[in-house]
Formats: sequence, structure tokens, C-alpha cells
Amino acid sequence: MVLKIGCHLSISKGFKAIGKDALKIHANTFQFFTRNPRGSKAKEIDPKDAEALRLLMKENQFVPILAHAPYTLNACSPEEKTREFATQVMADDLVRMEYLPNNLYNFHPGSHGGQGAEVGIRQIIVQLNTLLKPGQTTTVLLETMAGKGTEVGRTFEELRQILDGVNLSEKMGVCLDTCHIYDAGYDIVNDLDGVLDTFDQVIRLERLLAIHLNDSMNPKGSHKDRHAKIGEGSIGLKAITQIINHPKLRHLPFFLETPNDISGHAEEIALLKDAYEE
Repeated sequence: MVLKIGCHLSISKGFKAIGKDALKIHANTFQFFTRNPRGSKAKEIDPKDAEALRLLMKENQFVPILAHAPYTLNACSPEEKTREFATQVMADDLVRMEYLPNNLYNFHPGSHGGQGAEVGIRQIIVQLNTLLKPGQTTTVLLETMAGKGTEVGRTFEELRQILDGVNLSEKMGVCLDTCHIYDAGYDIVNDLDGVLDTFDQVIRLERLLAIHLNDSMNPKGSHKDRHAKIGEGSIGLKAITQIINHPKLRHLPFFLETPNDISGHAEEIALLKDAYEE
């Protein structure tokens, strides 16, 4: 089995260019923002460019890629205008994703802003039930969160509640962020098996479809969400190596979101490939 590994890359030069950037660092997948991560502007899609990327991925045996929604998307904001904006953005993103069919779309559940998690969860469910369509090829992933402020998704139970409320649950999955769940209090360093057992009991491991592979600048349970380079944080290279080699995880695509430039990501990918037990 080959390690399915990539990192977050810039889409600014287009689809084929981002595929070539992935190849340069020996990645077989990648993550990208669908639009300005701090705003709403999205570049117009060139269908021929999208087709060129699809061909490049097929020729080079890429595994599914992961699109990331902008950070401004908050489906459970106390402000109705913000929720409406989230609905508009995700609706547009899901249409755009069909230019790259059969891939993954990840979003942060959002912050309830003091309404309470239960209210926030209901609002997220409403948005997903409004937007998900039977004919879409994209699978939408909820991301595990660190629990800073009023974030929803800080526990597996909160994610399960959202998944349970979605009518087209077959169009949904989970992206597990190693930094986030460690900062949320899940001990993936000393009890990875226990954490995975808990995930399986609460959500089911077959719903886990991608992993954000990040070290953490802060200790377990800090609720800080500060990513570190692989092997330079409180999770450490040994634990991260155990994650990529774990029999329940090793088949998944891993996406680096570490504070690195593209050359730094190339070094991390090489490091992880050396640590991967083929």
C-alpha cells in the first residue's frame, strides 16, 4: 500500500498548475481553498483547466483531493445574514466541485456565538439538508475542531448529532484533524487505539474519510488550535508515525496543514514516506 499524502496548495494559478505543484513534491493528493479563505470571492472556473487536472490526476494515480471551504463560512452564527452567506457559499462551492467530480469538500461546523451547541447543531443540519442533493458526486466532510471559543464539533458526539440529522447521510463524512482533536483533549499520543475506539463507537470509522495531519504547538486539552510542523510540536513524530501506519487509518488520504512553504512540505512528505510501512 502506498502512502496517500499531500498538503494544502495554492489554487491561484489554476487547476492544472496545482496538480503540477503536487507532483513536484511527490504528493498524490492535495487540499485547496475553494475561494478566498477570509472572504467570499471565487475565481471563475475554466472547464478546460478542470479537465486538464482530471487527466493529470488519472495519469498519475492521484487519490481523491480535498477542497476546503473558506473560514468565513459559519452555518451556526447567531446572525441570520452570516448563516445566509454560509448557505450561498456552500451552494456555489458544491456546484463548482462538480467540475472535479467524486472528490471531497471539507468545512468547519462553525461557532454558535453563545446560542449553545444544540442550537448551532440544528442550524448546521438545516443548511446541509437544504443543500445536499441526491445527484451530487462530492462527499461533504465535517472537520473535528479544537474547541476554542464557541466552536461546534469539539467532541465526536457533536459531530454525530449533525450526521444523524442529515437526510442524505451517505453524502457526508468526517475529516479528523490531529492537532484539533489533541487540543480538544483526545490523547492520540498515549492512547491512539482508545481514541479510535471511541470514534468508532460514537461516529463509526467508516465515516472517517480524510485526515489533516498536523503537529500541535500546544499541549493536549489546550483548545488553542495552533498547528506545528511535523515532529516539532507536542504530538511529535513518533505519534504521527503511528497514525499513518495504524491499520485503521493507513488507507486514508493525509493532508498536511503545517506552517510550511512548498519546499518544507516536500521535506515533510519525504519524511513521512520514509516512516510509512509499505
